[in-house]
Amino acid sequence: MPKKQKKRISQAVNPNTDPESDVIVEDLDEALEVIPYTYSISAYGADYPVDSIVKRMDAKDIIVPRFSWEPEKDSEIVGFQREYVWPRPKADRFIESLLLGLPVPGIFLVKEPAGRLLVLDGHQRLYTLSAYYHGMISGIEYRLDNVQERFNGKRYADLDVEDRRRLDDSIIHATVIKQDEPTEDQSSIYTIFERLNTGGVNLQPQEIRVALYHGEFVRILSKLNDNLAWRKLFGTKTKRLKDMEMILRFFAFFYCASQYRTPMKDFLNRYMASNQNLQRQSIKDLSQIFEDTTAIIAKSVGSRAFRPVRAINAAVIDSVMTGVARRLTRGPIKKKAQLAKHYQALLKSQAYRKAVETGTSQEANVVARLRLATKAFASVR
Repeated sequence: MPKKQKKRISQAVNPNTDPESDVIVEDLDEALEVIPYTYSISAYGADYPVDSIVKRMDAKDIIVPRFSWEPEKDSEIVGFQREYVWPRPKADRFIESLLLGLPVPGIFLVKEPAGRLLVLDGHQRLYTLSAYYHGMISGIEYRLDNVQERFNGKRYADLDVEDRRRLDDSIIHATVIKQDEPTEDQSSIYTIFERLNTGGVNLQPQEIRVALYHGEFVRILSKLNDNLAWRKLFGTKTKRLKDMEMILRFFAFFYCASQYRTPMKDFLNRYMASNQNLQRQSIKDLSQIFEDTTAIIAKSVGSRAFRPVRAINAAVIDSVMTGVARRLTRGPIKKKAQLAKHYQALLKSQAYRKAVETGTSQEANVVARLRLATKAFASVR
C-alpha cells in the first residue's frame, strides 16, 4: 500500500491567467502541490521497429494523448492532442537519421490496465514518423527537404527498396512504465507527466487528467463546459481547461466531500479516476445536478456570483455550487430573491471569507466553507 509522507500545503492563493483568454482564477497553485505518496512502479525496456510503431499507432494500440478537447475530432480516446511543435528541418533530420541507421532518442510509454500504451514522452518523434509514412504533415504533402541529396524530395513511397527497408527496420527504444501501487488510480503516472514531459508546453493539472483518465467522464465534463448558464457564470472558455477543472471540483465536493484530504490535486485525481467511465455517477445524475445548480445561481445571483472581487474565486465556486446543489436535492428553489440575499450574507461572513481567501486547500478551510455555504442556502425556499 502507498505510504503517506509528511503533508506539505501551499498557503498562497495565486491568480492563474489562461494565456488564451482574459479569465483570471484565484486558486491554489496546483503546480506547487506535492502528492504525498510513494509508488510501486514496474518499468522495462522494449525495442520496436519503426514500421511496427506506425502500425500500432494506426491500430490505436499506441495512443498519443491529447490535452485540449476538440469534440468534432473526437475518436474514442484519441480526443486530446498536444501541439505539434517541431519545425520541418528538425522533423526531416529525424527521418534522415533513421534512414542513415543512426541512433535516435528513446520514448516513454505507459501501459494502461486495458493493455494499450499511452505515449508519455516522444509525441513529436512518433507524430513525425506517422506523418512521413502516411505522406502528409500538418496538412501538406510530406517530402523530405534539407537532407542528403539521395533523400531530398522523397516521400516514404518514393524511397528505394533498400532505404525503405532500413527505415522500417530501424529501432526505437521505449521505456514502458506500469503502476503497480496504488491500484485505484494513476497518481504516479500523473507525477511523471508533470516532471518528465518535454513537449514544449508546461501542462496544467486538468490537461494531464484528461489525457490520463480519458473516458466517458471527460466527455460529460466537456459537454457541461458548454452549458450556457455555466458560461455566463465563468466567462470566456479557457484552452488550458481551468473551467473544466472547476466542474470536476464541484462534482468531487458534492459527491465526495467527506473524503477530502490535501493536496487538492490528488483529491481531484482520485475522484476522476474513480469515475473515469461513470462507474460512480451516471450522465443523467451529473447533468441534472450541474444544470439545475448553474441555472438557479445564474438567474438568482447573476454573472458576478463567482467573482466576489474582480477575479473568479475557485473556492467560492466549489462552496457556493455545492451548497446550492445540496439544497436542490430537497426540491426546486422558487424564491430567487431569497437565494440572492442569502448569497450576499454568506459573502459578508468573516469566517467564510477566511476560508475562501487564504489556504484554500487546507482541510479545515474546505470543511468550513462547505459547511457555511450549505447552512446559508439550506433554508432558501
